[in-house]
Amino acid sequence: MNAPLPAFSLVDLAGGARRFPTGRPALICFLKEDCHTCNLAAPILEAFHQTWGEAADVWVLGQSADGNAILRDRHGLTLPFLDDSACKTAFAWDFEIVPALFRTDALGRMLARTEGFVRQEWEDLARDFAADLGAGAAPVDWPALPPWQPGCGSKHLDPDINDRLQAEAQDSPIRARRIEIASADDIAEFMFDQGFSDGLPLVPPTAERVLRMLRGTHRSPQAVVAIVPPNLAPATVEKVAINAVMAGCRPEYLPVVIAALEAVCTDAFNMHGVGATTMGASPVLIVNGPIRSRIGMNMKLAALGPDNRANATIGRALRLTVRNLGGARPGGVDRSTLSTPMKFTMCFAEWEERSPWEPLHVERGFKAEDSVVTAFAMTSGPVQIVDQESREPDQVAGSLGLGLEGLFLPKIRRAAIDALLVVCPEHLTSLTSAGPYSKTRLRERIQAVTARPMREMVANAISGAGIPLAVAARMTEAQLNASVGKFASHDHIHIVVAGSEAGKFSAAFHGWATGAMGSASVSRKIEC
Repeated sequence: MNAPLPAFSLVDLAGGARRFPTGRPALICFLKEDCHTCNLAAPILEAFHQTWGEAADVWVLGQSADGNAILRDRHGLTLPFLDDSACKTAFAWDFEIVPALFRTDALGRMLARTEGFVRQEWEDLARDFAADLGAGAAPVDWPALPPWQPGCGSKHLDPDINDRLQAEAQDSPIRARRIEIASADDIAEFMFDQGFSDGLPLVPPTAERVLRMLRGTHRSPQAVVAIVPPNLAPATVEKVAINAVMAGCRPEYLPVVIAALEAVCTDAFNMHGVGATTMGASPVLIVNGPIRSRIGMNMKLAALGPDNRANATIGRALRLTVRNLGGARPGGVDRSTLSTPMKFTMCFAEWEERSPWEPLHVERGFKAEDSVVTAFAMTSGPVQIVDQESREPDQVAGSLGLGLEGLFLPKIRRAAIDALLVVCPEHLTSLTSAGPYSKTRLRERIQAVTARPMREMVANAISGAGIPLAVAARMTEAQLNASVGKFASHDHIHIVVAGSEAGKFSAAFHGWATGAMGSASVSRKIEC
């Protein structure tokens, strides 16, 4: 025997409560005022009520808050007309088309159903209902009715309404604590007051919006993405989605945010140290692979700036997740002396198609067709490197090297510090004007033009930074005269291509400490 249809309790248009099941056989029909076929069905239902209303229940459940009374009065209906404008019962009964007519027994078990209007189906259902009751037929002129007439989509299938109903359903994937906000409260101000914000307005993470965001990934909402420092809080897919909503992401961005969080919450990246250092470090995200174009990321004009939703909100979603789940907030664990605007967001895509070089993710061991996000811990940037005069490849490379010499301080040499060099297309054109110019050659040129004698690194009256005088006193002349490049090795110079075709303005991001005591760049494949 069929299980009973979902029970409900609704208020009719007279203000009375009606509960299903009622202990009597029933005909339950869902109608919508602006549906032509529902208007065709309304007089038929009234005839059913007039004929069988003493022995059974014939009810209409209306889906139009403003139209229920209009539909009732238009057809002079006297049958019970219940308000299902919230569509919760329609959602629970799981149909697609109105009118939707259900025939049930006294226990609320469905015996038959029909959607839309197919005259023979309605006539058969009415005949069987009368037979069950041992009653006569309802006075409906069936031959005068059209053989078939399409209905309308049920209101509960409207995307916005359906998202709300899905979020409120008993088996909803939404599990996070819900916060009730008084109707008179300003939601934006409430979120500021609760400390959810990075200082900019947030998109309210309603259950409907979170549910839509979760559709951006096939991963289970309760799967743990990462343990987020410094609080070591488990970040489920759902909680990442909540922060992605607040950041303004679209659902298709969510896999990138998830992969970025996986990257920064590794021991190698050391998000705790990155967030706590007084130097003010923050993740810089670079996206490679097909997903760049699929989600509309910017890799060209203004790639490192505003106005691209994907770039801006992916980086912000990562920062909000680390802040709200991990607890990395200024004044708490975050002790940045000056901090950096990169703690709002910093994410962009590499313009792989414009570059003759292997893209970043391929250099790091991934396939060209993979979509990958790479996280770097950077303390400042983008710092522009301006050279509009050089035409020779080595001249341009030399200018790029000199632009990196100021990382931390020119006197600091051979330190384990990463630099992220973003080469603009016009500089790239000059670099390759005489033939191929590899990344290896560019790195060698950077080290060569930044080479300085060690004695220039000794603390002096101009600057007390660098090699302490006591250490320099123990060095030989040969050691003091030896030239050293800026970076400890070529591995600390990371190179990507982005930016407009016009303008000889490349840029550099200055890294934090690299290695066991600092942070190493980490890449993660983006799994949709």
